[in-house]
Amino acid sequence: LRVEGRDNVPKTGAAYIACNHLSYMDALILMVAIRRPVRFIMYYKIFRIPVLRYIFKSARAIPIAGRNEDAALFRQSFEDVHTALADGDIVAIFPEGELSRDGNLGEYKRGIERMLARDPAPVIPVAIDNLWGSLFSHAGGLMKGGPRKWFARIDVLIGAPLPPETDAETLKAKTQALLAQHNTQP
Repeated sequence: LRVEGRDNVPKTGAAYIACNHLSYMDALILMVAIRRPVRFIMYYKIFRIPVLRYIFKSARAIPIAGRNEDAALFRQSFEDVHTALADGDIVAIFPEGELSRDGNLGEYKRGIERMLARDPAPVIPVAIDNLWGSLFSHAGGLMKGGPRKWFARIDVLIGAPLPPETDAETLKAKTQALLAQHNTQP
């Protein structure tokens, strides 16, 4: 694991982390890369997996549902984010809302904009690189066959904090720029 830009994460105070989503290991990778506790926003159906629920609750993850799936949980998740930020926590979101199906950066949903509008805090773009093709990604089918990469170096690229006025499209562009800059370095 190699982390670039770790100093871009403030040592104290509320902030958002907005990261691309390549694999089921992304949250664990971020927990290792970022030296502060991180509260992850995660899809409620994954949060409710019986064996993993204890771990997610212990990590103080915030379950979220789509507004049309469970309106009460949708509203509650925004309340939980509000409380976490008021407490000075870092809240992490995967703005694509799902794992990449092709290894590319997907559309960033506008939920991040709604959170920033209600609870303004710096938003830090983060890109994880070199996890596509792992056993925990959708490359070749999730959890099918053996690992397709052995001893791959995973890179976590942490960008400079952006102001709360940042929109989803700008955030996606900043994440894409982190990946592009990293992949052109010798």
